[in-house]
Amino acid sequence: MRLARRLAIVFWAAAAALTSASCMREERGFRVSPPPSGRVQTVRLTDFQPGPAQPPEVTQNAYEENAYAVSEGKRLYEQMNCVGCHFHGGGGIGPALMDAHWIYGSDPSQIFSTIVQGRPNGMPSFRNKLNDDEVWKIAAYVRSLSGQVAKDVAPSRSDDMSGPPPESATEKKPPVKSGGIPKSAEMPK
Repeated sequence: MRLARRLAIVFWAAAAALTSASCMREERGFRVSPPPSGRVQTVRLTDFQPGPAQPPEVTQNAYEENAYAVSEGKRLYEQMNCVGCHFHGGGGIGPALMDAHWIYGSDPSQIFSTIVQGRPNGMPSFRNKLNDDEVWKIAAYVRSLSGQVAKDVAPSRSDDMSGPPPESATEKKPPVKSGGIPKSAEMPK
């Protein structure tokens, strides 16, 4: 009897340990701090463009590891009408954001600079329209378009996308009687 009781205690202790170890969940950080807010300078591409001679060091964007922040970046991307030029990443009037070719660099600091300062020939500046936190979220979403963030963080589909209603939810209607074969479908004589 004592042996059975000891075995039961050991069994339940092992089951509790395995259960607690296997229940790892994603931590949803709704209050992740953005990267430092010091404005990033652009990289000098020609002698006619202002900027430092050396490219700035790459800034790590903590929002790229947070699914909520990336989905907020997607919402802001659509709200600020980035879709109007870049479409949903495939390009249009503006360059594509889904390929490996990036004119001003694909690191987060350069995407941040592009959004804040704008670029010649069409990219407007969002300096006074977005705060740094919102710009970093959009930058995280833009990098997710080209697969530069983890797959479990990147949004897989829009929240507003929905399929047809299930068959059980459709209204019940009586069958409609047909009048036979229409004249246009009859074989000529």
